[in-house]
Amino acid sequence: MTVQLSHILDLMGQLREAGRDYCAVTVVRTANATSAKAGAKAIVTDDGVLHGFVGGGCVEGAVKRTALAALAANQARLIRVKPKDDVVAPVDVDGVELHKSGCPSGGTVDLFLEPMRHAVRLVVCGASPVAASLVPLGRAMGYRLIVAAPSEAHEEITGADAYLDGYGFEALGLDPRDAVIVATQGRRDREALVAALKTSAGYVGMVGSRRKVGKLREALSSEIAASRLASLHGPAGLDIGAIEPEEIALSILSEIVGERRSKSRDVGTTSVAS
Repeated sequence: MTVQLSHILDLMGQLREAGRDYCAVTVVRTANATSAKAGAKAIVTDDGVLHGFVGGGCVEGAVKRTALAALAANQARLIRVKPKDDVVAPVDVDGVELHKSGCPSGGTVDLFLEPMRHAVRLVVCGASPVAASLVPLGRAMGYRLIVAAPSEAHEEITGADAYLDGYGFEALGLDPRDAVIVATQGRRDREALVAALKTSAGYVGMVGSRRKVGKLREALSSEIAASRLASLHGPAGLDIGAIEPEEIALSILSEIVGERRSKSRDVGTTSVAS
């Protein structure tokens, strides 16, 4: 193992521990004169910084742009960087996505970019029967489960990856991939909902009747931006006629999946890089 590869693997471990997203980049093929050879590896972190070496300035721009797009869509990409005079279409004759290189060497590099994203976090507020049902279902679907409730209620809901005493979400740094479900059902509803809406979570849902959610929306109109209140899913979940807590939990997770998949379908299109 080379020193550079050891460094890249160590950095991957550090990013994983920190919950940071990154894109792994591997040179899979080269043709003619290129500075990087097949097998070379690098990573692009979520802030667009390239770590490692998979070619000089001729490929770095294409790699960074494509890596960030791959992270946003959570889809692996295979790209080919060729001399700009040889790039006349978005894809090559074999279907590989093309990018232009201005280097005089005339080399061609094929690179595989694989997004490595932290597990989506599902924050469940409260210790109600619906909250308790969300935990095992969410874990089975690969979410990282965080229960937020007063500490004395933690024993009422088991199996989460982490527990918060109350509704202080600032340290979590929730992002648009994450989801928060307010399932307090009468126990500090307003406090939990305000905290949830003030995060950057892409999905915020509240378990409760339309009337109850409507009253809370109205009460919070001077405290929460109208656009954020409009994004609240309430009552949370798809209308599948759910009655039992497990059924309600299933309807909520189904809605979250639908939201995530619809957003990923809307991300970016392939184009010839300049």
